[in-house]
Amino acid sequence: MENQQRKEIGEGDEMSFLDHLEELRWHLIRSLLAVTLGAIAAFIFKGFVFDTIIFGPKSPDFPTYRLLCRLSGKMSELLPAFFPDGAICIGQDLPDLVNLTMAGQFTSHIMTALIAGLIIGAPYVFWEIWRFIAPGLHAGERKMARGFVAAASLLFFSGVLFGYFVISPLSINFFLNYQVSETVLNNPTLSTYVSLVTTVALACGAVFELPLVVFFLTRAGILTPKVLKAFRRHALVGALVLSAVITPPDVFSQILVSIPIMILYEVSIRISAAVKRKEENLTS
Repeated sequence: MENQQRKEIGEGDEMSFLDHLEELRWHLIRSLLAVTLGAIAAFIFKGFVFDTIIFGPKSPDFPTYRLLCRLSGKMSELLPAFFPDGAICIGQDLPDLVNLTMAGQFTSHIMTALIAGLIIGAPYVFWEIWRFIAPGLHAGERKMARGFVAAASLLFFSGVLFGYFVISPLSINFFLNYQVSETVLNNPTLSTYVSLVTTVALACGAVFELPLVVFFLTRAGILTPKVLKAFRRHALVGALVLSAVITPPDVFSQILVSIPIMILYEVSIRISAAVKRKEENLTS
């Protein structure tokens, strides 16, 4: 059925609305199946998922903490005025997690497995998205968007890794050590901790898709390089505000978080400009 529909589209015939819905339904079913298989694998290997990955940012030996401590130590030697307290070694005294509900651990296990399944199955989901939208594009547009699945997967996993290794540990350290008063003790729960780690990873994965989003919005005539350049300062302020909220109160950590975000924005501007130049060359 689907192959026949694609053949008809390739020959220039249009599919009906119901045919589009039927095709979309099968793409969604296959994507859901891939995510489910990934979730089942994550559910089975809960020891690795939780002890190694999820609880990794709570360990003082987490790579981010060690790297930050070494780099800030060297920077404090070169620029002592910016690092009056010496090296920034965080993640050493994080409180233990607690579970307050009967089914709390099981619920956290299920939700973590589902999110892990979504991350594992992301490349296949991107492929199904591409298979759905590609027949509706012209030959030139398909050629221009070649490599969509690889680019989307690379950006998504880069964002997930950035969220996990940079944003999550800095956020965890900040929130678990922040106190409005010494009379109030932080007693974090398992569900809130897991929610922070998984949400940050997924959110960063989505944010890192910005270059691809800009590419398609530029192709659709919604965005232009001029608009992106006009909002460059706003993006910089937003990146700095975000980094100031989730990182320890030092310039080094804020810069560490802000740089990748601004690089993504600058790359998006270049992509938008390249798309516009390509369109102008084709019309001239």
